[in-house]
Amino acid sequence: MTYFTGIDIGSTSAKTIVMDDKQNICLRMLQPTGWSCVDTAGEILRKLEAEGIKRESMKIVATGYGRVSVPFADKCITEITCHGLGACFLYGESSLTVIDIGGQDTKLIQTEDGVVTDFVMNDKCSAGTGRFLEVMANTLSMRPDELCALAEKGSGTSISSMCTVFAESEVISLIGKGEPRENIAYAVVDSIVNKVAAQAGKLSIGTGTVCLTGGLCGIPYLTQALSKTLGAEVRTQEDGRYAGAVGAALKAAAI
Repeated sequence: MTYFTGIDIGSTSAKTIVMDDKQNICLRMLQPTGWSCVDTAGEILRKLEAEGIKRESMKIVATGYGRVSVPFADKCITEITCHGLGACFLYGESSLTVIDIGGQDTKLIQTEDGVVTDFVMNDKCSAGTGRFLEVMANTLSMRPDELCALAEKGSGTSISSMCTVFAESEVISLIGKGEPRENIAYAVVDSIVNKVAAQAGKLSIGTGTVCLTGGLCGIPYLTQALSKTLGAEVRTQEDGRYAGAVGAALKAAAI
């Protein structure tokens, strides 16, 4: 059997999806990217072979931040294309808007008939990304998922700075003033949501399906907050964080 493998090496985590010739997902792998994308790629190949999936039985497409560091890939394709295609596959729709909150960037991608028609990305600032959430959670001595769960109980506080460094200083100041942690957590999530909403304003979301992918797609309150702010239901699912790897695997099948 020939397997079709998508490897999405992001700035924080590496996702791998293996499909068979009927587009069934046979294997999912998730691991930290670490300091070396080349080492991570080599580790992925060793894990695949340990599962009995040999290199000679695979067609491989690499995507993401570290895609050029996968020397054994048959092809490298941008994450915009792969995330759009993967989301369409996962949600069974050809036209949708994808919100992908990654470790170092946030992308909004529009597709029509399964093809990417428009997208926007945040600039080099990490505001509105997974890294922003991680920094704020560390400042509050919490995990990111704990912060988001606590945020649902808070209200009435905001963070004015869009810069991660200055926003962290604001959080420290709020802690010093005795602001309840749930209100600070609310302000952190609200800041991320507002940043995404500002990006969404550059696209015409319309009434089509909106879905959340990336490492934060499994956090219910974040999805709820995005839905409320955008005025549109934001959908997500368990495999949402693998969207880029799914798209890459589908591209591998087309080689």
